[in-house]
Amino acid sequence: MLLTSNLSRSSLPARATVFALALAGAFAVPTAVAAQLEPGVNDYVRGRLLIEVKPGMSTESLDKLVKPHKGKSRKIGQSNLHIVELPANASETAILKQLQHRPEFKYAELDRIVESTLAVNDPYIGSAWHVNKIGASTAWDSSAGAGITIAILDSGIEASHPDLKANLVAGRNIYDNNADVSDICGHGTAVAGAAAASTNNGLGVAGIAGAAKIMPLRIAYWNTTYNNCYATYSSIAAGITYAADNGARIANASYARLAASSAVLSAARYMKSKGGLVFVSAGNANVDEKIVADPALVVVSSTTSSDTRSSFSSYGSAVSLAAPGSGIWTTTLSGKYASKNGTSFSSPVAAGVAAMMMAARPELSADTIQSLLYSTAVDLGSAGRDIYYGYGRVNAAAAVAAAKNYGVPGDSTAPTAAISAPLGSVTVSGAVAVNVSAADNVGVTRVELKANGTVVAVDNAAPYSFSWDSTGVANGMVNLVAVAYDAAGNAGSSTNVAVNVANVVAEPVPAPTTEPTVDTVKPVVTITNPVAGNVSGTLTISVSATDNRDVSGLRLQLLIDGVLRAYGNGGTLAWTWEAHKYVARAHTIKATAKDKAGNLTETTVIVNVVK
Repeated sequence: MLLTSNLSRSSLPARATVFALALAGAFAVPTAVAAQLEPGVNDYVRGRLLIEVKPGMSTESLDKLVKPHKGKSRKIGQSNLHIVELPANASETAILKQLQHRPEFKYAELDRIVESTLAVNDPYIGSAWHVNKIGASTAWDSSAGAGITIAILDSGIEASHPDLKANLVAGRNIYDNNADVSDICGHGTAVAGAAAASTNNGLGVAGIAGAAKIMPLRIAYWNTTYNNCYATYSSIAAGITYAADNGARIANASYARLAASSAVLSAARYMKSKGGLVFVSAGNANVDEKIVADPALVVVSSTTSSDTRSSFSSYGSAVSLAAPGSGIWTTTLSGKYASKNGTSFSSPVAAGVAAMMMAARPELSADTIQSLLYSTAVDLGSAGRDIYYGYGRVNAAAAVAAAKNYGVPGDSTAPTAAISAPLGSVTVSGAVAVNVSAADNVGVTRVELKANGTVVAVDNAAPYSFSWDSTGVANGMVNLVAVAYDAAGNAGSSTNVAVNVANVVAEPVPAPTTEPTVDTVKPVVTITNPVAGNVSGTLTISVSATDNRDVSGLRLQLLIDGVLRAYGNGGTLAWTWEAHKYVARAHTIKATAKDKAGNLTETTVIVNVVK
């Protein structure tokens, strides 16, 4: 039976008193499951909201918005997602209502609790029927996932298991902010085996991508009241972000109703922007979950050996793929094996197929892998995509062959872009919401917003929207242009939208003498993204600056390892960095700001590029 857990301060387990995100610094939060399940009422973490800010908005601006509610924000990794901690007596739902429609935010939501999707165990230890059913053994002739890392976001992994230890790489305990990834309930060990237990080692079982590496990320805690593992939207979103920043190409989270979370969807888009895919389970409630479909996630339902939907498998429009999930022989605790049921296992089976596809053609984009995964699936149920099987049951043999043989024709068609808001000639001030529509014959990879020729913000996922700080330019007419890019490097610019900036300017303090005042105050410059830590793929470097005089007079520069990469005038600067093209080592990002008087300030962030 599918359960959705609830949080209460009164039932806080001693071992779960701290949930700290390694990505953003440690902070204490209460997490536990209450005595009564009340979905939609108290099934969320007390004292916490999740907010994704629009590109262009600084951390300082977010802090000002949450300060009236006595909130404190924490950034998750290199993404734009923030966890906002609220005081113990705060009403999370009341504050959410005040914040969720602010134009500076892409969304705001409660941090809900989700349960692992393990169904009742089958007492019979069956054979690995699913391997041949999906054609995995045929696909192994071309690829077994070598060179690809699969992040298993779960209860941890038994590192000593003989069928897993050879494939393990360093992971992280996201929940407790430490390196302990030992399995607290056995679920993660079983999920990992379904995805990538070692093949050709003469032991136990064969994972679908048996040559892939496994990154254990513990995002769950054990609840003694219900004898089950639970996780939160925030821990899963943090885990996905960590996986993306640390070189994983696949992330699997076998927990229920994740497609309903804006935070999880945001993290999945972030991972997709770095060439990765996120797989989640459809759930085991045998109901229509009534969740809207979103291409950010691969939501997997479960099938039987006869290619019918498993009796426990949930369904709905969010389901995008089906995979075997009944009687899956996999790894368990104490170095053992067992047959398991649940969409917890259909999800990693499908994830393993994607890993094999990526290993066969590492250069293919995440969107291409996802498209081929769907187009090669065995159509079950109603013709085309349906609510029970999505695009069909995964077909490893056909999917790997399609990836291996895929040829990308030369793409010379530039994307199109248009600024839908604000309208031309309007008067604006402060934080300005800028909305952009962009399209391409293949796909848009990012949209840059320029103010008077300087890139001030970058958005990597639709819908493309920005929170532009107009105080960074001088009052008067400012030209806004949006530029859309595709994977081939083609660029398309919107028509120029000229707006009238009219910010209130403080009256200058009269000088005590008639002598001209000499400006000796240095500007303040900050690199808001990335933060120190690991980076991978493509990311946006964002710089903001303030000064005691006119911010529009600042000259900003961005350097990587001492080489000038971008520059511009005003209070903000953004640049898209293709970190994957740099050597895997530490790199120094430096930002400088110089005012009209020649006062110069610089700041640096050291990041480690991982492949």
